[in-house]
Amino acid sequence: MTKLAFPAPAPVLLPIAGSDAMFPVRRIFCVGRNYAEHAREMGNDPDKEPPFFFTKPADAAIQSGQTIPFPVSTENLHHEAELVVAIGKGGHDIAVADHAKHIWGYAAGNDLTRRDLQADAKAARRPWDMAKGFDHSAVIGALHSASDTGLMTKGRIACSIDGDIRQDSDLAEMIWPTADVIAFLSRLITLQPGDLIMTGTPAGVGQIMPGQSCSVTVQGLSPAEVTFSGS
Repeated sequence: MTKLAFPAPAPVLLPIAGSDAMFPVRRIFCVGRNYAEHAREMGNDPDKEPPFFFTKPADAAIQSGQTIPFPVSTENLHHEAELVVAIGKGGHDIAVADHAKHIWGYAAGNDLTRRDLQADAKAARRPWDMAKGFDHSAVIGALHSASDTGLMTKGRIACSIDGDIRQDSDLAEMIWPTADVIAFLSRLITLQPGDLIMTGTPAGVGQIMPGQSCSVTVQGLSPAEVTFSGS
């Protein structure tokens, strides 16, 4: 048996709707600017670029319904409502026509972003890691099996702050649908069971303040909800 220098970290587990089983998270990939209106609100042309990706560490994922500390080192925390795709079968260079075979299921998610740190990183042409991959930065609702939901290519996606709707769109508005995202990403890395893909956010991203609650809903899925401590 291999001797460890210290105890290995506990696996990152997310609940599965209607089941006592848990989904083990391996990696989290995120798609940038995958809704045209969001790309425009961030000052970009959605017609000029293929999908691009950034990552969050697996332990950035937290279960829905928690109250967490307001993130440090930011004065401009933003919500980003997203459909999360959970991979159940790995693969490399996956064909668009075969993408469904690799999907375990779906969840609603919130890609929390320290927007001020992101702006500073962009201005300095530096990586976004500390703007996107901080503690508790991926709020994930309970996962639903694709056998229950079917392929999710359309349906309302929304985000509210203290009950006030801030983002309101449809999954059909994605520039790169889930099938294309999986195919493109799998050319860059080998996808593995347990990987999560956050598929981009629609327009309307905005600031969350200490003490507020944020809820992301995707039609047919459990919500991804979080409350921030502080006042």
